[in-house]
Amino acid sequence: MHEKIEKLRGLKLLFVEDEKDLLSIISDALTKLQANFFTANNGLEALDILKNNPDIDAIITDINMPLMNGLDMIENIREQNIQIPIIIMSAHTESEYITRASNHGVSEYLLKPFDFIKFIDLITSMEIK
Repeated sequence: MHEKIEKLRGLKLLFVEDEKDLLSIISDALTKLQANFFTANNGLEALDILKNNPDIDAIITDINMPLMNGLDMIENIREQNIQIPIIIMSAHTESEYITRASNHGVSEYLLKPFDFIKFIDLITSMEIK
């Protein structure tokens, strides 16, 4: 696990989640692990952060959020021809969401409730950079 945490520390991540409690838990855990990350409350905020930080390595996003949902955000990112790895974290497993996400190159899914160990395993096993 130590090697995975070291790899995690080398990444710049963007978490997009509108549930304040969950975002706080994730932020606290990532801060304790000395990870490099940003947070956004919706897709519009995330696009702004990504625009100002083009060196972000991966995005982890919820689907249902106000202002701009995760799927619309992913479509916007792909329309800009940004090929950043994206993980969807959601309680939704409907095939419509999965199909729409996979059509935009998203193949990784984390089901809520958020499991930090599964997240670390997934993010450190992905081909990033």
